Amino acid sequence: MGSLMKLHVGCGKRVIPGFVHVDQVRFPHVDHVQDIRSLGNFPPGSASLIYACQVIEYFDREDVVEVLKDWKRVLAPGGILRLSVPNFAVIARLYQAGFELDWFLGTLYGRIPDGKDGFIYHRTTYDEPSLRALLTAVGFVDARLWDWRTTEHAHVDDFSQAYFPHMEKERGILWNLNMEAQQP
Repeated sequence: MGSLMKLHVGCGKRVIPGFVHVDQVRFPHVDHVQDIRSLGNFPPGSASLIYACQVIEYFDREDVVEVLKDWKRVLAPGGILRLSVPNFAVIARLYQAGFELDWFLGTLYGRIPDGKDGFIYHRTTYDEPSLRALLTAVGFVDARLWDWRTTEHAHVDDFSQAYFPHMEKERGILWNLNMEAQQP
């Protein structure tokens, strides 16, 4: 899979060298400005990796299945879909431990520019069983947790490395759920 591309979909302002950046908002590093729910401009089997950090929670649960099916189409056999989403289990645990609701509003509801003078918001959340079930339902195999420290993008500080307390990457609680799965 050496000659295949690596896609960073919903990249926002984050740049990962060596990746093709796709986002609906125009930033200088974005290679393809488009709605990421369809990657129809990318040929089937043309990517070895698709990385989406804090992206799929912006889609309804009903819509995300078709989005992921299209992304799966772009992955070569053996290719990896790598996701990072807010982890509802951690949010619930911290809330039950006494943290005020205000701590979680951004994580639960998000708010990013849509590139058209408006905003989009998170529409759902996931925990490990629900994300694993989604990936399996779409046809991915070997859904597993991944550690940001072992990736080729570990040097890019994004939400896959979000800890509470902030930046306590050795002793803190990882805020996001990092899960990947393979195209059979």
